[in-house]
Amino acid sequence: MTTNKEMQARRENSVARGAANITQFYAEKAVNAEVWDVEGKRYIDFAGGIGVLNIGHLHPKVVAAVESQLHKLMHTCFHVMPYEPYIALAEKLNDITPGSHAKKTLLLNTGAEAVENAVKVARAATGRSAVIAFNGAFHGRTMMGMALTGKVVPYKQGFGPFPAEVFHAPYPNAYYGVSAEDSLNAVKNLLKTDVDPGRVAAIIIEPVQGEGGFYQAPTEFMQSLRALCDEHGILMIVDEVQSGFARTGKMFAIEHSGVTPDFICMAKSLAGGMTLSALVGSADLMDVPGPGSIGSTYGGSPMACAAALATIEVIEEEGLLERSNEVGQLITSRFLAMKESGLTCIDHVRATGGMIACELFDEQGNPNPDLAKQLVAKATANGLLLLSCGTFANTIRVLVPLTASNALIEEGLDIMENCLREL
Repeated sequence: MTTNKEMQARRENSVARGAANITQFYAEKAVNAEVWDVEGKRYIDFAGGIGVLNIGHLHPKVVAAVESQLHKLMHTCFHVMPYEPYIALAEKLNDITPGSHAKKTLLLNTGAEAVENAVKVARAATGRSAVIAFNGAFHGRTMMGMALTGKVVPYKQGFGPFPAEVFHAPYPNAYYGVSAEDSLNAVKNLLKTDVDPGRVAAIIIEPVQGEGGFYQAPTEFMQSLRALCDEHGILMIVDEVQSGFARTGKMFAIEHSGVTPDFICMAKSLAGGMTLSALVGSADLMDVPGPGSIGSTYGGSPMACAAALATIEVIEEEGLLERSNEVGQLITSRFLAMKESGLTCIDHVRATGGMIACELFDEQGNPNPDLAKQLVAKATANGLLLLSCGTFANTIRVLVPLTASNALIEEGLDIMENCLREL
């Protein structure tokens, strides 16, 4: 039998150190919200592949769709010889994204690639070059993605210089003293002191920050930001890579605000585990770049498109929007109960649907990233895959598959609670 120790030795000898691993346990198989390592140990999955598995590992409907497509066509490159699954998925995404206006879709591979192309299209459509992003944002590890990302370590350190004309404003976070008004005024101040509004192509924002800590931008802020964009002819890009596809109780988190963006970037749970991302935007904007100026060799592969179409059906047929809210209520109630029972290190419990988080603090009320790191490690050792995040690295986030049973979720929460009590 292969052991985790043997796999770790092979990994250290062959894989770049910068491609970090949270655990040194190696997955062999998985189903729904459970994973087994190469030694046969079972883990409850509260990480969901960092938000990729909203419908769980190996959902039967997705597996069947991929298997069916596999026997028809694996690859021609859409730009060489197109195929129906790409078009069918584009039609579906145009239909389910917010807004009744005409839309068009470009299929790609990763969230970073979707973000890059959103900026490209926005620049082409406006004839402008500057972009405004937010502190705490994560938009990918490409050069433009890093420039837009609002956190230095570990994403940007040592990799500069980055593309020019990218500006950052504080993300609204009342818990840490940044009101919606503060954030909006900061954006307005940028337009007065740092960049001419007539040079700004787009503002990009996560309706709920992912790596930044699962903070949701208030509705009034999103609506005011939309109005500010309209006032100055600036396009609004929303990054739904982590918050999309039923995770927040809506298909897309931006729907909570009632705002219609110009572009939506998506990836992760779009295709139930297959590699796929998409940029959906207003048709008139998406058609500005000429033929050959945007695209991807592997983007929108037939199998990934088949998986995505099946994923959307699963979300609709299994009522996962409602289930997302149920999961959020279940987990936040347990987090609050843990705090009330004596685990005073827990605070700022929050959820937008099934996008759930709490923060860990020391006895002086300071963010406690060390405790978060210890909890993640101890939980994994005890059979629970858990993630941390946030500007202060003290946030525990939960992205458990929405298809997980209440009993399995409770079992995972028991492990987390017991680990915290032992630390």
